[in-house]
Amino acid sequence: MYRLMIQGEEREFPEGTTFLEIAQQYQPEFEDDIVLALYNNKLHELLKRVPGDGTLIFVTTRDNAGKKAYRRSVTLLMQRGVYNLAKAAGKESRVKVMHSVSQAYYCELRGELQATEEYLAALKAEMMKLVEEKHPILKKSIHTEDAVKLFSQLGMKDKEKLFRYRRSSRMNIYSIGNYVDYFYGYMVPDTGYLGYFDLQPYDQGFALIFPNQETKKASEFRPPHKLFHVLKESTQWGEMMGIDTVGALNDAVAAGRIQDVILVQEALMERRIGKIAEDIASQKTKKFVMIAGPSSSGKTTFSHRLSIQLMAQGMHPHPIALDDYYVNRVDTPKDENGDYDYECLEALDIELFNRDMTALLNGKEVAMPTYNFKTGKREYRGNTKRLGPNDILVLEGIHGLNDKLSYSLPKSSKLKIYISALTQLNIDEHNNLPTTDGRLIRRLVRDAMARNTTARETLARWDSVRRGEERHIFPFQEEADIMFNSALIYEIAVLKPYAEPLLFCIDHDCPEYLEAKRILKFLDYFLPVPSEAVERNSILREFIGGSCFKI
Repeated sequence: MYRLMIQGEEREFPEGTTFLEIAQQYQPEFEDDIVLALYNNKLHELLKRVPGDGTLIFVTTRDNAGKKAYRRSVTLLMQRGVYNLAKAAGKESRVKVMHSVSQAYYCELRGELQATEEYLAALKAEMMKLVEEKHPILKKSIHTEDAVKLFSQLGMKDKEKLFRYRRSSRMNIYSIGNYVDYFYGYMVPDTGYLGYFDLQPYDQGFALIFPNQETKKASEFRPPHKLFHVLKESTQWGEMMGIDTVGALNDAVAAGRIQDVILVQEALMERRIGKIAEDIASQKTKKFVMIAGPSSSGKTTFSHRLSIQLMAQGMHPHPIALDDYYVNRVDTPKDENGDYDYECLEALDIELFNRDMTALLNGKEVAMPTYNFKTGKREYRGNTKRLGPNDILVLEGIHGLNDKLSYSLPKSSKLKIYISALTQLNIDEHNNLPTTDGRLIRRLVRDAMARNTTARETLARWDSVRRGEERHIFPFQEEADIMFNSALIYEIAVLKPYAEPLLFCIDHDCPEYLEAKRILKFLDYFLPVPSEAVERNSILREFIGGSCFKI
């Protein structure tokens, strides 16, 4: 008999009991489906047998790990449905999972079949049939060499490339019936859990839509069209370069081509920034360039690089951080946990900002504030500004797109730019790389280097940062006049040697250990790239150090 502490109560279970059998006993106490088990601070799939005494916590589809497992499993279900329809039609067809869009995955079919409304109706019906039949989702551990051979035989060249660079001798593959694939993470026990999804045609493919707050109902699909097309453009560039998956990037590193990849991408980024500066210079009424974006999107470096390009257009740019308009710390609003909420709009002195900006627009000289983060107070250090005919202010901060911040300024005087690191690289054709993971790794490295913050502290705060983005940034992104993708196709390979030691320092018994372990597993897919190859004006330098800008 094994003793388990469950919800503050000690219970005994016979040796050989699965986590699923225990979860079924407790499921009536949970509104959301239990899909994983957290045993002694380690995640397990429900079909696994309890290994011994310990503490057991149930993970539901409302939890982050449970939500990811659900989405992963629905994706495998969708792939099995595509496989079944192609086999029934006697045609070649496969599906590529491109990227996340509005609580959905954007997917495209490859081969002889098209994602018409009729096809998607048939696919949904096939998937629901598999749900009703409750097929087990089985996991099997095989040698990595055997996996390379298997996926080569199956024609999954992206996975064949990926596994050639794996250090581990074994790996797990998943199957629904005779359909086999690899997935980065855990799965639910069977297809009977997966009845909450929807399919809708979108662009040249379709959206596989998941639940969000309501865990037993597919979300309403509200795609951010501008953002989607920026991401699509970046993805097409990666495909043009022959680097659309991690395996392809590793091939470039192993072949010694990574320096060319870096130079080409940085040149492309500089050309885009130059085009933005050219557009701004052609609009004589623009006096305020408002730059906004989520955490670790590279706003500061972008504002400096844009300023350089504006100078090349004969303009006199003045970069300003909206953080300098913070209210004094004692006056900062607090969040639901009683902590200072630096990300809400009210953390800024909106009245002072509008007074200063209006005075500048009217040609007056203005004393500019500087926020002292050590003392938590606004200071004046003799910095003054006056706008001449060719002067323009480049303002960066998370609220730049919100008109409530700049309510007194004429719309004709403002140009809004949304910047984010929209990762165009996927792990393989069925495992996308979430944009938030790329930004989190950037922040882990920067916080440790520039702010003396441990990886544990950064991970502990990340959920709060993400909630702030959902409230204060993402609702305004589609109002931007220009969108800019700051993600670099090679950046995770450069960040890897910086991030790994930080994450290995997180102890097993820490709440942040699970997330650290997940990121370490993810980083293990990449071959490292030395930072010496990165240009000094690169946005990546904002996070690894060595920038030519004062940031």
